Amino acid sequence: MGTESESMLQLAAEAFQSKNFDLAADIYECQLTGLGDPGSRQELMVKRADALAFGGKFTEAFDVYRQASEIERLGPVHLTNLVEYLSGSIRRQDGGDSQKRSPRRQEAVAPGCPGIGATGLGYEDFSCRICLSFLYEPVTLPCGHCFCKKCLERERKERERPVMCKECRDSSRVADVQSYRVNVVLSNLLAKWFPTPHQAGRLRREGNGLYTERKMEAALEKYNQAILIAPMDHILFSNRSQIRSSLKNYNEALRDAEMACRLMPHWSKCHVRKAQALVSLGRTEDALREYLVCLSIEPDCRLAKTEVHKLLGDLLAPVTDQVPEHISDYSNILSFRGHIKSSINPLPQALSPSLFSSDSGLAPTPPAPELPEGSEVKGQGAPEVRRLDRCCLLKRKRRSAAEEGGQEGGNDHKRSKPEPAEVADSLSSVVGDATDPTDLECSLCMRLFYEPVTTPCGHTFCLQCLERCLDHNPKCPLCKEELSEYLVQRQYCKTVLIENLISKYLPSELIERQKIHQDEMAEFSNLNKNVPIFVCTMAFPTVPCPLHIFEPCYRLMIRRCMETGTNCFGMCLGDDLKGFADYGCLLEIRDVKFFSDGRSVVDTIGRRRFKVNQHSERDGYNTADIEYLEDVKVEGVAQRELQSLHDAVYDQALVWVNSLKTEQKERIEGHFGPMPGKDSVLQTSPNGPSWCWWLLAVLPLEGRAQLPFLALTSLKDRLSGIHKVLLFMAHSRHR
Repeated sequence: MGTESESMLQLAAEAFQSKNFDLAADIYECQLTGLGDPGSRQELMVKRADALAFGGKFTEAFDVYRQASEIERLGPVHLTNLVEYLSGSIRRQDGGDSQKRSPRRQEAVAPGCPGIGATGLGYEDFSCRICLSFLYEPVTLPCGHCFCKKCLERERKERERPVMCKECRDSSRVADVQSYRVNVVLSNLLAKWFPTPHQAGRLRREGNGLYTERKMEAALEKYNQAILIAPMDHILFSNRSQIRSSLKNYNEALRDAEMACRLMPHWSKCHVRKAQALVSLGRTEDALREYLVCLSIEPDCRLAKTEVHKLLGDLLAPVTDQVPEHISDYSNILSFRGHIKSSINPLPQALSPSLFSSDSGLAPTPPAPELPEGSEVKGQGAPEVRRLDRCCLLKRKRRSAAEEGGQEGGNDHKRSKPEPAEVADSLSSVVGDATDPTDLECSLCMRLFYEPVTTPCGHTFCLQCLERCLDHNPKCPLCKEELSEYLVQRQYCKTVLIENLISKYLPSELIERQKIHQDEMAEFSNLNKNVPIFVCTMAFPTVPCPLHIFEPCYRLMIRRCMETGTNCFGMCLGDDLKGFADYGCLLEIRDVKFFSDGRSVVDTIGRRRFKVNQHSERDGYNTADIEYLEDVKVEGVAQRELQSLHDAVYDQALVWVNSLKTEQKERIEGHFGPMPGKDSVLQTSPNGPSWCWWLLAVLPLEGRAQLPFLALTSLKDRLSGIHKVLLFMAHSRHR
């Protein structure tokens, strides 16, 4: 019997997972028959209630939840599915409503995507994707996206897990956010371009400091001043709501929270603030609604989850239980239950009047800004002036010009509120006029940032400029902060906001800067002129050549080869007179492994032989103009003689290789690989058979003795030379 019951419960769970909620509910109901154990009975009743709720039968579900709570108070483990259902319903309803809105309104309230209407500020290009407000003390993560420093610290503290970028969802390379410093360039730019929101941010920070010190009245005064100059910033109202709650001014706290919700409907924290104020005022069901709205926006908000579980547990508990103090009286509970039971069927219409009403804060229309006590507004346009900062001057000029033009339709051309597009145009114009190219110059090359990257210490450089500095010293060029860990990753991401600002406000300067970069890359990618030369050892076609790179000039050389996409450079022996030999081999980079001190191991393989026509130097490493060498092909009798010589020398080489000691042979094959076989067609490759080059690389010859073989363009002469070397090796062994 027990086995059959377990099978049925498993079937019910599978039915629930496959969204066959009616079947799951029926199975759970059958299993409840005759079940006496209170704990097991409550568990099955909750599961049946979950299935009924998800199946749209919320009235029945509510009755079952209530019956289950009579056995024992329902805890978070019992209410998880109910909370998920309620918050998910709000999310789905809001998603459906957003499709009915106009495109402009829909853009304004898109979750996590602050537009002009959403922020009420018009600073959508300069907003933090965590708080959805103006960037204050911006910090750049390794992925290149910027957030407010306090927002990142709060994320880490509240979630107790690695910070995840809200833009790209990357958390793999984000270390302790407390070690990241404010982006110096970006912070200075925002302070210069937008003094009003920057000043409001400074007042907010001072107010937060006073709040931490429990100086509530002084903190409230700072926020009053901030709201005077930035009356459309939802964070200011949200934080002031918390301060007023601490002062037990709950009605004022509720008004501030409601203002924050209307300014930024899809910011979860403002709904938490509103719910907290409602709880303090004894409005439990309204508070529950706000917490559910919060969870519909941010499903993993721990505070909202905790409070929803607590409030639902209170509301579902038998009325004879002891009711917590924050619930005003028993009638509230009963009325809320009755309201749900009478009005929540069917589901879409059921939840709409209560949990999904516009009172929940999802209504996107911003109100006229509420001003702090004692402030005066002279003239109808005063709040507009403060909201649009310096943009108002340009807007007024355009409005005055339109009025003087005597447009038809009387007063139809007058508008009480600016359109979002007009705000954006005004803001772009102001920023464009205030933008000075020198504000966005790299402190190393003194040119406009190209591929700007920001270090954890907050300094921004061109990518190539930073890499060249790190070739010499693994420290920040400006503050000398240690960057070894940053260096070893070698995954530099461009600072997105700075790059976007340059693209948007300095397009002509950017085009000029791009042309300079492209010209440089075209010059570096030429594999005939100014080819980079690594002066070290002998290299041969088709033969691996691992290299240990530690000198700064060669770090730069290797990086340029990879940036251009050629992945190639020349290898030559050193020469006392010319600097390097007249013949060499082009190497192709297959892989690079970097170390924290800047060193690297480069895996290369030989490709083509070349002759040096001109020796030169660039940025500390050698370069050369070269021409490539190819073997001269032969035909007829000469070809048959060449084939015969080739076979004889190959057999001779095999004898020598097989005569080596086991340890010696294993070491050679571990470094260069096994000896290649014969080519099916002798003269297919312009470099000749690959086994010849493998043998020359492993024969115990000095570089000067190997060099002439590289210069030969006659396969016959090369085979003859190898034959002589092998004969000499055989005679030496027999002595």
